[in-house]
Amino acid sequence: MPDLSWLIERPIAHRGLHDLNRTVWENTLAAFSEAIRHGYAIECDVQLSADGVPVVFHDSSLKRLTGRDGDVADLTARELAGLSIGGTGERIPSLGDMLALVRGRVPLVIELKGTPGRDGQLVAEVVRRLAAYRGHAAIMSFDHHLIRDMARHAGAIPFGLTAEGQDEAALERHFSMLAHDISFVSYNVRDLPNGFVHFVRGRLSIPVITWTVRDEEAAAVTFAYADQMTFEGFLPPLHRDPGGFHG
Repeated sequence: MPDLSWLIERPIAHRGLHDLNRTVWENTLAAFSEAIRHGYAIECDVQLSADGVPVVFHDSSLKRLTGRDGDVADLTARELAGLSIGGTGERIPSLGDMLALVRGRVPLVIELKGTPGRDGQLVAEVVRRLAAYRGHAAIMSFDHHLIRDMARHAGAIPFGLTAEGQDEAALERHFSMLAHDISFVSYNVRDLPNGFVHFVRGRLSIPVITWTVRDEEAAAVTFAYADQMTFEGFLPPLHRDPGGFHG
């Protein structure tokens, strides 16, 4: 098991340190710069452009963030880089753009977003870029086929499962991913506690981070049942008081 103390040592800014898309928008270089300025780790989302370049963007559709119809997977990286995010001067960055900005100054947690039938090279392309990156970085996904690809291609790069749910069927699906030697778990804070998280932390010593924490009450749940939080909408302390949060 790799040393992932860096993964849980500081709060993780969800899609960068944005202000809920008022002036600093999610998954932009501006949001990542703000996270670096405050010393937070960064979570971001990555998917493939039409020409196979990993780009930093959450939704499959362009509409919510750019106002344009269509999907990310239908445009090239160059075309995507020309689109404004939220009417600002920020553009859709490539993973390479983001890595060049961060330069190892804070840890990265990169969620890979699958596009059915078009993501066969996503893991390989992300791993190829991270192989030359000097800094702490991990990858994760909800998509089980991408987890299986990570097990084949990630090498020394830590990879984890993004998950949610409390029902028996969901937990069984999560347990099945343990066969692929995942290094950590990112779990929906609203679904804590549960038997899967209890098992991986208690029996396997696998670290668990949560998503998405938006207030002190959810932060308190995180530190009762997990190791660190992915947050947005407020500024948590970099180092947690041993007494914890009081929601």
